Amino acid sequence: MAAETGSGDPLARELSRGRVLWLRGLGHQGFLMGAVVLGVIVMMAVFAPLLAPMDPFEQNLSARLIPPVWDDRGSWAHPLGTDHLGRDYLSRLIYGAQISLLIGIGAAFISGIIGTLMGVAAGYFGGRVDMVISFIITARLATPVILVALAIVAMIGASLEIVIAVLGLLLWDRYALVMRATTQQICANDYITAAKAQGCSLARIVVSEILPNLANNLIVVATLEVANAIILEAALSFLGLGVPPPLPSWGLMVSEGKSYILFDPWLITIPGVMLFLLVLAINLVGDGIRDVTSPEGRN
Repeated sequence: MAAETGSGDPLARELSRGRVLWLRGLGHQGFLMGAVVLGVIVMMAVFAPLLAPMDPFEQNLSARLIPPVWDDRGSWAHPLGTDHLGRDYLSRLIYGAQISLLIGIGAAFISGIIGTLMGVAAGYFGGRVDMVISFIITARLATPVILVALAIVAMIGASLEIVIAVLGLLLWDRYALVMRATTQQICANDYITAAKAQGCSLARIVVSEILPNLANNLIVVATLEVANAIILEAALSFLGLGVPPPLPSWGLMVSEGKSYILFDPWLITIPGVMLFLLVLAINLVGDGIRDVTSPEGRN
């Protein structure tokens, strides 16, 4: 009797579902790998002042271009060497995680708000609203992001805030497309019709019925856009119109090291590998969240 009562308790069902999701997550190798790598990079960014052995902005021209410790000319004083201005590469790499994550999360947050609002409006109202928003989405998809970002940053000037704002205002199309299609599917369900029949307000329907059912897709799209924003920032920095020096952006570190690629390739290899690992980890986590939270529990 107690077992039957417990199985019908909403709290018990929620705990049971949480346990199922937890077990699925532990059994998903891609999700675990991505979560571990992403967790390490996030911890590195959060505790950068404690982990960095030196000031990432301090220059020492007498110690410039020291190779990493695994090289015969390397030194444990600078485990990953120094750059062309004598700045400790390990310290700049650790602080660079802050810049990359800040840009990725900030741009994804801005674009997520814009794209979600547009997608939900198009999917819920349909008709002319859907036609207008679909036209705007099509126009955005026809516009090359990198060229527009380069033009805007070149006109306004490069800064961390400008890069986040520009990328956030340009990367909302994926959110809008996914949220529009998902909202249309949700609005075709009986519980939305019942909510309208009961006289529920638009705000209540959206907040209580639509957004909770969009959460899974929203999280997956957000992880993709965080990775996309990080790559675009690295491309802008490589072209000289991203995060301005002396901020330790990984894309800027690659750009500054390209002149020494033939003789000191580690200047590009190290930040390039970190960018690769960060983007890969974010995509693995997003893919894992989709699989773990799907009804069939794909692996």
